[in-house]
Amino acid sequence: MSRAEPETAGSGTPEAARTPNPLWSLGLLRGELLITFRRWRTLALLGVLAAVPVLVGIAVKIETGDGPPGGGGEGPAFISQISNNGLFLVFTALAATLPFFLPMAVGVVAGDAIAGESSAGTLRYLLVAPAGRTRLLLTKYAAVMAFCLAATLVVAVSALAVGALLFPLGDLTTISGTRIGYAEGLGRALLIALVVAASLVGFAALGLFVSTLTGSGIAAMATTVGLLITVQILDQIPQLDALQPYFFSHYWLSFADLMREPVYWDDLVRNLGLQALYAAVFGSAAWARFTAKDITA
Repeated sequence: MSRAEPETAGSGTPEAARTPNPLWSLGLLRGELLITFRRWRTLALLGVLAAVPVLVGIAVKIETGDGPPGGGGEGPAFISQISNNGLFLVFTALAATLPFFLPMAVGVVAGDAIAGESSAGTLRYLLVAPAGRTRLLLTKYAAVMAFCLAATLVVAVSALAVGALLFPLGDLTTISGTRIGYAEGLGRALLIALVVAASLVGFAALGLFVSTLTGSGIAAMATTVGLLITVQILDQIPQLDALQPYFFSHYWLSFADLMREPVYWDDLVRNLGLQALYAAVFGSAAWARFTAKDITA
Protein backbone atom coordinates (compact mmCIF):
# COMPACT_ATOMS: atom_id res chain seq x y z
CA MET A 1 0.00 0.00 0.00
CA SER A 2 1.49 3.34 -0.99
CA ARG A 3 1.20 6.58 0.94
CA ALA A 4 -1.36 7.70 -1.65
CA GLU A 5 -3.56 4.78 -0.62
CA PRO A 6 -3.42 4.76 3.18
CA GLU A 7 -5.11 2.06 5.19
CA THR A 8 -8.36 3.13 6.81
CA ALA A 9 -7.26 2.92 10.45
CA GLY A 10 -10.76 2.73 11.81
CA SER A 11 -11.66 -0.23 9.63
CA GLY A 12 -11.74 -3.72 10.99
CA THR A 13 -10.64 -5.27 7.69
CA PRO A 14 -7.03 -6.33 7.15
CA GLU A 15 -4.82 -3.96 5.23
CA ALA A 16 -4.80 -4.17 1.45
CA ALA A 17 -2.03 -6.02 -0.29
CA ARG A 18 1.12 -3.98 -0.62
CA THR A 19 4.63 -4.54 -1.87
CA PRO A 20 6.85 -5.20 1.18
CA ASN A 21 9.73 -2.83 1.64
CA PRO A 22 12.42 -4.52 3.77
CA LEU A 23 14.45 -1.34 4.15
CA TRP A 24 11.39 0.55 5.33
CA SER A 25 10.65 -2.27 7.79
CA LEU A 26 14.18 -2.08 9.16
CA GLY A 27 13.78 1.66 9.54
CA LEU A 28 10.52 1.12 11.40
CA LEU A 29 12.22 -1.34 13.77
CA ARG A 30 15.17 0.99 14.28
CA GLY A 31 12.82 3.85 15.12
CA GLU A 32 10.86 1.67 17.53
CA LEU A 33 14.03 0.54 19.29
CA LEU A 34 15.25 4.13 19.63
CA ILE A 35 11.92 5.23 21.07
CA THR A 36 11.81 2.30 23.49
CA PHE A 37 15.33 2.67 24.86
CA ARG A 38 15.27 6.48 25.03
CA ARG A 39 12.25 6.62 27.30
CA TRP A 40 13.01 7.66 30.86
CA ARG A 41 10.78 4.83 32.08
CA THR A 42 12.87 2.25 30.21
CA LEU A 43 16.13 3.73 31.48
CA ALA A 44 14.76 3.73 35.04
CA LEU A 45 13.77 0.06 34.74
CA LEU A 46 17.23 -0.86 33.45
CA GLY A 47 18.80 1.18 36.26
CA VAL A 48 16.82 -0.70 38.90
CA LEU A 49 17.79 -4.03 37.34
CA ALA A 50 21.47 -3.00 37.29
CA ALA A 51 21.27 -2.04 40.97
CA VAL A 52 20.08 -5.47 42.13
CA PRO A 53 23.46 -7.22 41.63
CA VAL A 54 25.18 -4.30 43.36
CA LEU A 55 22.97 -4.67 46.43
CA VAL A 56 23.34 -8.46 46.48
CA GLY A 57 27.12 -8.25 46.10
CA ILE A 58 27.51 -5.67 48.87
CA ALA A 59 25.24 -7.66 51.17
CA VAL A 60 27.25 -10.86 50.62
CA LYS A 61 30.55 -8.97 51.06
CA ILE A 62 29.42 -7.49 54.37
CA GLU A 63 28.01 -10.80 55.58
CA THR A 64 31.16 -12.78 54.75
CA GLY A 65 33.70 -10.06 55.51
CA ASP A 66 34.54 -11.43 58.93
CA GLY A 67 33.71 -15.05 58.19
CA PRO A 68 35.52 -17.94 56.55
CA PRO A 69 36.37 -17.69 52.84
CA GLY A 70 33.69 -20.16 51.89
CA GLY A 71 30.95 -18.09 53.48
CA GLY A 72 30.03 -20.88 55.87
CA GLY A 73 28.18 -22.86 53.21
CA GLU A 74 24.89 -21.21 54.16
CA GLY A 75 22.13 -20.02 51.87
CA PRO A 76 21.13 -21.10 48.37
CA ALA A 77 23.69 -22.90 46.22
CA PHE A 78 24.69 -19.86 44.17
CA ILE A 79 24.76 -17.37 47.06
CA SER A 80 26.97 -19.57 49.20
CA GLN A 81 29.56 -19.67 46.40
CA ILE A 82 29.76 -15.94 45.64
CA SER A 83 32.53 -15.26 48.15
CA ASN A 84 34.59 -18.06 46.56
CA ASN A 85 34.07 -16.86 42.99
CA GLY A 86 32.55 -13.57 41.89
CA LEU A 87 31.18 -15.21 38.74
CA PHE A 88 28.49 -16.82 40.88
CA LEU A 89 27.05 -13.35 41.44
CA VAL A 90 25.84 -13.47 37.81
CA PHE A 91 23.84 -16.63 38.47
CA THR A 92 22.55 -15.33 41.79
CA ALA A 93 21.46 -11.97 40.35
CA LEU A 94 19.57 -13.65 37.51
CA ALA A 95 17.91 -16.03 39.96
CA ALA A 96 16.95 -13.08 42.18
CA THR A 97 15.52 -10.91 39.39
CA LEU A 98 13.82 -13.53 37.21
CA PRO A 99 10.82 -14.35 39.43
CA PHE A 100 9.60 -10.73 39.54
CA PHE A 101 11.89 -7.81 38.63
CA LEU A 102 12.82 -8.90 35.10
CA PRO A 103 9.30 -9.99 34.04
CA MET A 104 7.79 -6.90 35.68
CA ALA A 105 10.02 -4.67 33.54
CA VAL A 106 9.10 -6.69 30.45
CA GLY A 107 5.41 -6.49 31.38
CA VAL A 108 5.59 -2.70 31.58
CA VAL A 109 7.21 -2.40 28.13
CA ALA A 110 4.98 -5.03 26.49
CA GLY A 111 1.78 -3.72 28.06
CA ASP A 112 2.51 -0.23 26.79
CA ALA A 113 3.48 -1.30 23.26
CA ILE A 114 0.08 -0.84 21.57
CA ALA A 115 -2.08 0.64 24.32
CA GLY A 116 0.47 3.39 24.96
CA GLU A 117 0.31 4.49 21.33
CA SER A 118 -3.47 4.45 21.48
CA SER A 119 -3.66 6.53 24.68
CA ALA A 120 -1.14 9.01 23.24
CA GLY A 121 -3.20 9.33 20.05
CA THR A 122 -0.37 8.20 17.77
CA LEU A 123 -1.57 4.71 16.82
CA ARG A 124 -3.89 5.93 14.05
CA TYR A 125 -1.08 7.91 12.44
CA LEU A 126 1.25 4.89 12.56
CA LEU A 127 -1.34 2.87 10.67
CA VAL A 128 -1.79 5.59 8.05
CA ALA A 129 1.93 5.24 7.29
CA PRO A 130 2.83 2.28 5.07
CA ALA A 131 3.43 -0.01 8.03
CA GLY A 132 0.29 -2.13 8.08
CA ARG A 133 -1.09 -3.69 11.20
CA THR A 134 0.77 -6.99 10.94
CA ARG A 135 4.14 -5.36 10.31
CA LEU A 136 3.58 -2.85 13.10
CA LEU A 137 2.63 -5.59 15.55
CA LEU A 138 5.71 -7.66 14.61
CA THR A 139 7.89 -4.58 15.04
CA LYS A 140 6.44 -3.91 18.47
CA TYR A 141 7.03 -7.52 19.52
CA ALA A 142 10.59 -7.45 18.17
CA ALA A 143 11.27 -4.32 20.23
CA VAL A 144 9.87 -5.99 23.35
CA MET A 145 12.07 -9.05 22.76
CA ALA A 146 15.07 -6.75 22.30
CA PHE A 147 14.24 -5.24 25.68
CA CYS A 148 14.08 -8.77 27.18
CA LEU A 149 17.62 -9.41 25.96
CA ALA A 150 18.91 -5.98 26.97
CA ALA A 151 17.41 -6.20 30.47
CA THR A 152 18.89 -9.65 31.05
CA LEU A 153 22.32 -8.58 29.82
CA VAL A 154 22.21 -5.48 32.04
CA VAL A 155 21.72 -7.71 35.09
CA ALA A 156 24.44 -10.14 33.96
CA VAL A 157 27.03 -7.48 33.08
CA SER A 158 26.37 -5.52 36.28
CA ALA A 159 26.75 -8.71 38.33
CA LEU A 160 29.94 -9.67 36.50
CA ALA A 161 31.49 -6.24 37.14
CA VAL A 162 30.50 -6.19 40.83
CA GLY A 163 31.62 -9.79 41.31
CA ALA A 164 35.03 -9.00 39.80
CA LEU A 165 35.44 -5.95 42.05
CA LEU A 166 34.37 -7.53 45.33
CA PHE A 167 35.32 -11.20 45.07
CA PRO A 168 38.06 -13.42 43.62
CA LEU A 169 37.71 -14.97 40.19
CA GLY A 170 38.95 -18.24 38.79
CA ASP A 171 37.92 -21.83 38.24
CA LEU A 172 34.50 -22.63 39.67
CA THR A 173 32.68 -25.62 41.06
CA THR A 174 29.44 -26.66 39.37
CA ILE A 175 26.31 -27.75 41.23
CA SER A 176 27.38 -31.34 40.53
CA GLY A 177 30.68 -30.76 42.34
CA THR A 178 32.97 -30.85 39.30
CA ARG A 179 35.47 -28.10 38.46
CA ILE A 180 35.39 -26.09 35.25
CA GLY A 181 37.68 -23.32 34.03
CA TYR A 182 36.88 -19.63 34.27
CA ALA A 183 36.53 -19.28 30.48
CA GLU A 184 34.00 -22.10 30.38
CA GLY A 185 32.23 -20.51 33.33
CA LEU A 186 31.94 -17.25 31.40
CA GLY A 187 30.54 -19.15 28.44
CA ARG A 188 27.92 -20.77 30.65
CA ALA A 189 27.07 -17.41 32.18
CA LEU A 190 26.40 -16.01 28.70
CA LEU A 191 24.32 -19.08 27.79
CA ILE A 192 22.34 -18.71 31.01
CA ALA A 193 21.65 -15.04 30.24
CA LEU A 194 20.36 -16.01 26.78
CA VAL A 195 18.15 -18.72 28.26
CA VAL A 196 16.74 -16.26 30.81
CA ALA A 197 15.96 -13.78 28.02
CA ALA A 198 14.29 -16.56 26.00
CA SER A 199 12.27 -17.50 29.09
CA LEU A 200 10.50 -14.14 28.87
CA VAL A 201 9.28 -14.29 25.25
CA GLY A 202 6.03 -16.07 26.16
CA PHE A 203 5.19 -13.53 28.84
CA ALA A 204 6.10 -10.74 26.39
CA ALA A 205 3.56 -12.12 23.90
CA LEU A 206 0.95 -12.24 26.68
CA GLY A 207 1.67 -8.61 27.53
CA LEU A 208 1.39 -7.61 23.88
CA PHE A 209 -1.98 -9.34 23.63
CA VAL A 210 -3.23 -7.49 26.71
CA SER A 211 -1.97 -4.27 25.13
CA THR A 212 -4.27 -4.82 22.13
CA LEU A 213 -7.33 -5.16 24.36
CA THR A 214 -7.38 -1.64 25.77
CA GLY A 215 -6.62 1.93 24.80
CA SER A 216 -5.04 2.75 28.17
CA GLY A 217 -1.33 2.13 28.56
CA ILE A 218 -1.52 2.24 32.36
CA ALA A 219 -4.36 -0.30 32.41
CA ALA A 220 -2.45 -2.64 30.07
CA MET A 221 0.72 -2.43 32.14
CA ALA A 222 -1.15 -2.97 35.41
CA THR A 223 -3.06 -5.94 33.98
CA THR A 224 0.09 -7.58 32.62
CA VAL A 225 1.97 -7.20 35.91
CA GLY A 226 -1.15 -8.36 37.78
CA LEU A 227 -1.25 -11.53 35.67
CA LEU A 228 2.42 -12.11 36.47
CA ILE A 229 1.79 -11.86 40.22
CA THR A 230 -1.30 -14.07 40.01
CA VAL A 231 0.49 -16.83 38.09
CA GLN A 232 3.45 -16.68 40.48
CA ILE A 233 1.10 -17.16 43.43
CA LEU A 234 -0.80 -20.00 41.75
CA ASP A 235 2.50 -21.70 40.95
CA GLN A 236 3.15 -22.02 44.69
CA ILE A 237 -0.15 -23.70 45.63
CA PRO A 238 0.38 -27.48 46.03
CA GLN A 239 -3.22 -28.29 45.11
CA LEU A 240 -2.58 -26.94 41.59
CA ASP A 241 0.43 -29.13 40.86
CA ALA A 242 -1.34 -30.70 37.85
CA LEU A 243 -1.71 -27.27 36.21
CA GLN A 244 1.58 -25.70 37.25
CA PRO A 245 3.73 -27.23 34.45
CA TYR A 246 1.61 -25.20 32.01
CA PHE A 247 2.23 -21.85 33.75
CA PHE A 248 4.66 -19.67 31.80
CA SER A 249 6.83 -19.14 34.89
CA HIS A 250 7.01 -22.74 36.10
CA TYR A 251 10.37 -23.63 34.51
CA TRP A 252 11.99 -20.20 34.68
CA LEU A 253 14.64 -21.23 37.20
CA SER A 254 15.60 -24.31 35.19
CA PHE A 255 18.56 -22.30 33.88
CA ALA A 256 20.40 -23.53 36.99
CA ASP A 257 20.68 -26.91 35.26
CA LEU A 258 23.25 -25.33 32.94
CA MET A 259 25.57 -25.30 35.94
CA ARG A 260 25.44 -29.08 36.25
CA GLU A 261 28.00 -31.46 34.77
CA PRO A 262 26.70 -32.94 32.58
CA VAL A 263 23.99 -30.40 31.80
CA TYR A 264 20.47 -31.56 32.65
CA TRP A 265 18.42 -30.58 29.58
CA ASP A 266 14.91 -31.88 30.33
CA ASP A 267 13.48 -28.86 32.17
CA LEU A 268 15.39 -26.45 29.94
CA VAL A 269 13.76 -27.94 26.85
CA ARG A 270 10.35 -27.90 28.55
CA ASN A 271 10.82 -24.24 29.43
CA LEU A 272 11.80 -23.18 25.91
CA GLY A 273 8.99 -25.24 24.39
CA LEU A 274 6.46 -23.70 26.76
CA GLN A 275 7.67 -20.19 25.90
CA ALA A 276 7.35 -20.95 22.19
CA LEU A 277 3.80 -22.21 22.77
CA TYR A 278 2.80 -19.08 24.71
CA ALA A 279 4.41 -16.86 22.06
CA ALA A 280 2.51 -18.66 19.29
CA VAL A 281 -0.86 -18.66 21.08
CA PHE A 282 -0.85 -15.12 22.45
CA GLY A 283 1.00 -13.72 19.45
CA SER A 284 -1.74 -15.11 17.22
CA ALA A 285 -4.40 -13.77 19.58
CA ALA A 286 -2.77 -10.34 19.53
CA TRP A 287 -2.67 -10.39 15.72
CA ALA A 288 -6.33 -11.48 15.47
CA ARG A 289 -7.41 -8.76 17.88
CA PHE A 290 -5.24 -6.00 16.41
CA THR A 291 -6.10 -6.63 12.76
CA ALA A 292 -9.83 -6.58 13.56
CA LYS A 293 -9.70 -3.69 16.03
CA ASP A 294 -11.46 -0.42 15.24
CA ILE A 295 -8.75 2.21 15.75
CA THR A 296 -10.20 5.56 16.70
CA ALA A 297 -7.19 7.20 18.34
